[in-house]
Amino acid sequence: MNIDKIKHDYNINGVTVIRNAIDAHWIKEMQTAIDTILDNPGLASIEYTPNQNKGRYYGDFFLWMRNKSFKDFAFNSNLPQLAGKILDSNNINFFYDQLLVKEPNTKEPTPWHHDLPYWPLNGNDILSFWVGFDTVTKNTGAVKYIKGSHKWGKFYAPASFSKKTGYDDIYKRMGLDPVPDINSNIDNYNILSWDLEPGDITIHHPLVLHGSSGNFSTNIRRRGLALRYIGDDVTWDDRPGTFISNEKFKNILPQLNFKKGESLNSALFPKIWTC
Repeated sequence: MNIDKIKHDYNINGVTVIRNAIDAHWIKEMQTAIDTILDNPGLASIEYTPNQNKGRYYGDFFLWMRNKSFKDFAFNSNLPQLAGKILDSNNINFFYDQLLVKEPNTKEPTPWHHDLPYWPLNGNDILSFWVGFDTVTKNTGAVKYIKGSHKWGKFYAPASFSKKTGYDDIYKRMGLDPVPDINSNIDNYNILSWDLEPGDITIHHPLVLHGSSGNFSTNIRRRGLALRYIGDDVTWDDRPGTFISNEKFKNILPQLNFKKGESLNSALFPKIWTC
């Protein structure tokens, strides 16, 4: 694993891929853990697919707090150390995990967005790993990234993944411009995307624009997990309209009482790796 090349591609493009980054035992354990979660949705879970549609687009958050396998994977795999090396941080804290499952015959897309506007964070030492636990292709909803968009100097309004989730009104409080209509002008952008096998991962910057199609396969699932890690310079930002404002998170994060500029180092966002 060439860390210098990974860092270069991450910094220049806003995203990169690493093949065979996750050991097989983690893949097997997490496939089972994800299916357990799908059968037992949490308080913060969201069904993005309308009842009348085929398929299932399922989202869930903070799985590590209620499932030992998710916690072990986030805390004890090679990902925290990898985050520290890419970010050049002495310490790495875990922000949260987000499960995004698209079953076969699911037409709902993931809208174009970048992550940081959703989050109550300030700082540069932030990254996300996207780990697939099935074969991922364009047809099954591989994530697409706009190369270099993290350097546009833009901060777009968060896009709601579904109109029924209740997030639209929350996100409007920011008063930000919406993401441009990328799909209607797709040829104007340099799109990066990769087919992935279980064990491969992508790493993306919190301001790189990305999205994905539905899963048009009739028999292949797309179980994906995004893990968000933060480093030395990250502090709390109490601006209005972040996803943490949703009532669902007050139920699972009762100790959430940070002030602007404070470190997130706490039981909610624990330090899991030190250089």
